[in-house]
Amino acid sequence: MKMIHTSDWHLGRLFHGIHLTEDQAYILDQLIDLIREEKPHVILVSGDIFDRSVPPTEAVNLLDDVVSKILMDYHVPMIMIAGNHDSPDRLGFGCRLMQEKGLHLVGKLSRELNPIVIHDAHGPVYFHALPYVEPAMVRDQLGDESIHVHDESMMKLLHHVKGKMDPQKRHVLVAHAFVVGGQESESERPLSVGGSGAVNPSYFRDFHYVALGHLHRPQRVGGENIRYSGSLMKYSFSEANHRKHISMIEMDPEGKIKVQHIELKPKRDLRCIEGYLEEILKGPKAGENREDYLMVTLKDEGALLDPMGKLKKVYPNVLHIERPQLLTGGKGIRPEGNFRKMGEEDLFASFLKQVTGQEITERQKDIFAKILDQYYSMMREG
Repeated sequence: MKMIHTSDWHLGRLFHGIHLTEDQAYILDQLIDLIREEKPHVILVSGDIFDRSVPPTEAVNLLDDVVSKILMDYHVPMIMIAGNHDSPDRLGFGCRLMQEKGLHLVGKLSRELNPIVIHDAHGPVYFHALPYVEPAMVRDQLGDESIHVHDESMMKLLHHVKGKMDPQKRHVLVAHAFVVGGQESESERPLSVGGSGAVNPSYFRDFHYVALGHLHRPQRVGGENIRYSGSLMKYSFSEANHRKHISMIEMDPEGKIKVQHIELKPKRDLRCIEGYLEEILKGPKAGENREDYLMVTLKDEGALLDPMGKLKKVYPNVLHIERPQLLTGGKGIRPEGNFRKMGEEDLFASFLKQVTGQEITERQKDIFAKILDQYYSMMREG
């Protein structure tokens, strides 16, 4: 069985005011080329297909174009699940009709938890698709009042799934979750606050391959067969050093896997550069693209006249400038630590300390966590 595993397309992403649809189409053309060359048995997309619950028209059109090519031109079935950025209702509209063409789009959690079966020359492979779902919904679906956090949700769901599994067959799990041990970047929307969104990788041990989505850095967690494919593009400057790729997995008749990574080439890379303004204005070095999306850190200490305007004449896609050496009122006012890599809780604690001079209390942490959870729940509901 040859599988292509991708996730976190985030179609319709708006980054520093720039619509990334053209860049996303450029990357997805590379996916189409790979499908044409490799002729896989199935394409797995592990959630966050869109960047928000109500995607813009151009994002919907891009998805329609890509899916149509894969299904109609190359006749390769697809298994796609909803992530925490997607609207399950909108994503799942018309999915029964599309199943006949080979599109298995799982937006909502089904009570039956039946697998999707795809055959190769050695027989069936059972794909268990678990879309992102809030613990409260799993609690209602399973009628289990003990479920309160994502770890409990995943454990109980997989208990039901495993109860129907034939251990002599090959099984693949497709899920959207934050697994303990995974490395985050700043562009992922937290599933919950305070670490309660993390799930234990030991729950996945009975599957021959686990195709995960949510984290944007390509990585394995808990075992060679438990993998995040990562996002197709860099979606924050904290990902500037990531190497984005598509994962191609080959599974033998016994379920053993071999993983190959196919690197993706962006139309415009996302980079961070640092230096004095005069040096940077000399232009890109050999091999660098002046059209790349840039965050520029200027080392100059004094006042500068229109640095953004000057930089954009050389690099038209400068999106952000930082001036760490610029002093305000005789002393620098900055969050403690590297704020680009800090989570919401740490940023708030740092801000509170700067404003009040006091450390954050446990009560303040709890109040902030509840407010943040309410905010993300509203965002997910559209």
